[in-house]
Amino acid sequence: MANKVTTISDLLQRVASSCLTHRLPAGHAFEDCDCDCEEGGGDRDEKTKVKTKEEKEEDEEEHGLRIWEEDGPPASATPGASHKARIREMECFMHEVFDAVSSVKRAYVGLQKAHSPWDPDNMRVADASVVAEFRKLGRLRDRFRRECFSPSSAAAGQTAAPLRDAVAPYEAAIDDLKRQLKAKEAENENLKEKLRSAGLGSSGRRGRLHSGKRVGCVAVLGTSGTPTPELFEAHMERVKSASKSFTAHLLSLMRSARWDISAAVRSVIEGGGGDGAEDRPPAIPNFEPRHAKYALEAYVNRKVFQGFENETFYLEGSLSSLINPAEFRRDCFAQFRDMRGMEPEQLLGILPGCPFGRFAAAKYLAIVHAKMEESLFGGGAEQRRQVLAGNHPRTGFYGEYLRLAKAVWLLHLLAFAIDPAPAHFEASRGAEFQPHYMESVLRFAGGRVPAGSVVGFPVAPGFRFGDGSVVRARVYLVPRTHASASVM
Repeated sequence: MANKVTTISDLLQRVASSCLTHRLPAGHAFEDCDCDCEEGGGDRDEKTKVKTKEEKEEDEEEHGLRIWEEDGPPASATPGASHKARIREMECFMHEVFDAVSSVKRAYVGLQKAHSPWDPDNMRVADASVVAEFRKLGRLRDRFRRECFSPSSAAAGQTAAPLRDAVAPYEAAIDDLKRQLKAKEAENENLKEKLRSAGLGSSGRRGRLHSGKRVGCVAVLGTSGTPTPELFEAHMERVKSASKSFTAHLLSLMRSARWDISAAVRSVIEGGGGDGAEDRPPAIPNFEPRHAKYALEAYVNRKVFQGFENETFYLEGSLSSLINPAEFRRDCFAQFRDMRGMEPEQLLGILPGCPFGRFAAAKYLAIVHAKMEESLFGGGAEQRRQVLAGNHPRTGFYGEYLRLAKAVWLLHLLAFAIDPAPAHFEASRGAEFQPHYMESVLRFAGGRVPAGSVVGFPVAPGFRFGDGSVVRARVYLVPRTHASASVM
């Protein structure tokens, strides 16, 4: 076509105008019937020919009036009546075409309204209405072709060409609408995945299935059969959610036991860290009590991630990752896929002494020392005795801890399934804030970190991959003056 169709209105006008301006084949032209006069008769004079013409016009008018009479002959009895009936038939047909075009436009407007605001039910109804109107218009097109075109005519292909040219952009517009619909469906599925992930995160039983940058990549990449940094980053969000949930549970127990939270965080970390200076709490002036959860989370993460760089968290002396690295990576990813759909209680109920069970027991004893357990739960440390005996208690607190342990264990398997394995790092205290490598656990006004902020203490480690991508470490930021005045 000469001009490009840019709007649905223009497109519909072209379809209608094509029906109006299309030249009909011989025998259907809207012309007077004078062409049926006999040729020849050279011996007849001109006056006789004129008189014959006048008589024919009178006969046509007479027959035209008879079609309104009840007892008159049928419209096809005379050529003039048949011609006029044909005209009326085509006029009725064009009215139907215009009505169908208007109906398509109204249905399309309804489809647009169903998109904004997004209403799936109304959109399905409007879509069905548009399809029905399209089919009605298609039936009119087929009827026009059957009644006005002779299949045996040599000119049939030429007369149908303009209609095909008019319908071609219309069909292209339909294809474009189908592509847009598919894109909307994909977006809808993405939003549903976000909603499911948010629900899992808020319940505290499972971490989120998406990362801050790539949503839904667990569902997509987990079936590809290859571990990737994107999958690792997404699973790190699970660890983050599980860590927050367990820390909140632990903090609520401390408050229920009427601990002095500000002093408790320091005593908990010092009591669980042995004689290492690295396990002492961050001494920050004017430390707000409501931020104690970050210090407690830092303590929990430091304990649970300790030994992450080793293939067994230093619980065994295995060297499989060095002897047969390719096979070890495959085994790690196979374990990751098999275990991620299982509840930790279900797994440990069957195999309490499996590597994950030994890891969970060792990290629990490191995080919750004897004095803390006795203070929080009272009486004897029955829960601790079961763990030391190789069992796993079926309590709410231990179940919350197992979800964190499982998330870290799966992250560890995934790390050793990637070639090369990611290197984990931890921001050092007093270091300048680097947004490419660090993420603040505090939220500042305007979403921007104040200038001159430094690391008060690290909350969670970060990871750096061989391709240069980074999972940022989480840190607690303080002004530079506070960091310089801290007591080591």
